[in-house]
Parts: sequence; structure tokens; C-alpha cells
Amino acid sequence: MNFKAKIMDGQDMDRALKRIAHEIIENCDMNQTVLVGIQRRGVPLAKRIQEHILQFENIKVDVGVLDITFYRDDLSLLSDHPIINGTDVPFSIQNKTVVMVDDVLYTGRTGRAAIDALMDMGRPKCIKFAVMIDRGHRELPIRADFVGKNVPTSSSEIIHVLVSEMDGEDNVVIADKEISHS
Repeated sequence: MNFKAKIMDGQDMDRALKRIAHEIIENCDMNQTVLVGIQRRGVPLAKRIQEHILQFENIKVDVGVLDITFYRDDLSLLSDHPIINGTDVPFSIQNKTVVMVDDVLYTGRTGRAAIDALMDMGRPKCIKFAVMIDRGHRELPIRADFVGKNVPTSSSEIIHVLVSEMDGEDNVVIADKEISHS
């Protein structure tokens, strides 16, 4: 992968996830809180936050997996045959604090789609949003409650959050968007 700069390494990411876990502990009733990772890279991040909460509080919060593909407002722009990764939320979210976890917050459209998907599963007491990177450029009024790092970017750049579970390494990098030549 060609990138312009490495923003975070594995140690930085782990430190940010530990801080996010502490902030969740401080702001939520851990006996009524669940984590839901947004497919794809939000899932391993949610599981890591779960591990940190277990380490800090000796409480194992439930972790679910949310695929928002069919809730996206840009589905027709993505592909004729979108890849479905599957949703697995094997617990009730009714009256719970749900912390959605994703890798990058950009326009807010993924967050909106995730909220729509969650609301189809029940009525949570509260929905909060945790992200590794908030890069700005919002198109919708969505904000993160817990942020690993704020990284101002230009719209011609892209942020890649790499996780060892999928990419073989933990890094956050910034690159120029690839321009398609049709």
C-alpha cells in the first residue's frame, strides 16, 4: 500500500483503545452497555475495547457485529453486487446503552446507516459512537462520543485503519485517493 504518512502505529492504536475503554467505563453503566462493531474493521476494534473493559473492570460486555450494507443511502453507487458480511447481535439491545464502534468517521453516512439498522433491532436506551479516527468533512449531523484521534484531512485524502486481524498489522495511514480512469 502506498501511503503518505503513518498517523498511528500499533502502540498508539492500543493506547487510544484503552483510553476509549476508560471513557466508556466513566460514561456508561457497564451492566447495561453493549458494544456493536460495524463491519468490517469496527468489529476487531470493538472486541479489543471489550478486552480492555474486562481487564479494567472485570466485566465482560457483549459484542455484536453489524452489517449496514442494505441501510446505506449510497448502495447503488457502491456495486451491482455488494458484499454482505453479516450481522450477528445475539443479545437484546432493548433499553441498553449501545456503543457503535467503527474505524473512521468521515461524512456521517455510515453512522446514520448503523443507527437505522440498530433501531430495526429494538429501542436502545441510548446509542453512543466510538471511532478510531475522526477525519472531519461531515455531511450529516453525526458525531463521535469517543475518539481515538482527530485527523484533519483534505477531501482528496483517505485514511486506512489497518488491523492485524484482517491486514496482518496495526497502523493508521493517510494516502491520496486513487483516481479511477474510466
